[in-house]
Amino acid sequence: MKILVAVDDASSTKDVLRTIVTQVRPEDAEVRLLHVLEPISRTAPPQMSPKYAPELEGSAQEAKVMLAKAAKSFTAAGYKTDTLLEKGDIRESIIDSAANWSADLVVLGSHNHSGMHRFLLGSVAESVVRHAPCSVEIVRSGPAN
Repeated sequence: MKILVAVDDASSTKDVLRTIVTQVRPEDAEVRLLHVLEPISRTAPPQMSPKYAPELEGSAQEAKVMLAKAAKSFTAAGYKTDTLLEKGDIRESIIDSAANWSADLVVLGSHNHSGMHRFLLGSVAESVVRHAPCSVEIVRSGPAN
């Protein structure tokens, strides 16, 4: 079973790991940890790559460290694990990565945003559930806002 885990912070990653450990045996699963850096501007000039975002270089290093720590946790739990760092729209990157890797399951954390906060941010989880090419599991983490 191929499990794509969308990682956005360390606390939700711990909750996701706990969930996966209770549901899937390590010898039956391959885990890919994905973190997506979203550029400030969603459009790039035509002469530039759509994923060109120099403002994200500092964040990329932090993201690599976070992914490495998360991978270490999954590997310690016995899962075959790799990581992927993408730049682009978070929703599209998760959905496209799941399709390109032929994931059987996408697992992502939900921060339980509600009301105006959810409306302004949009719901990554909701979009992934609606458009992913495979099953999606949402792991709630943290208190409701």
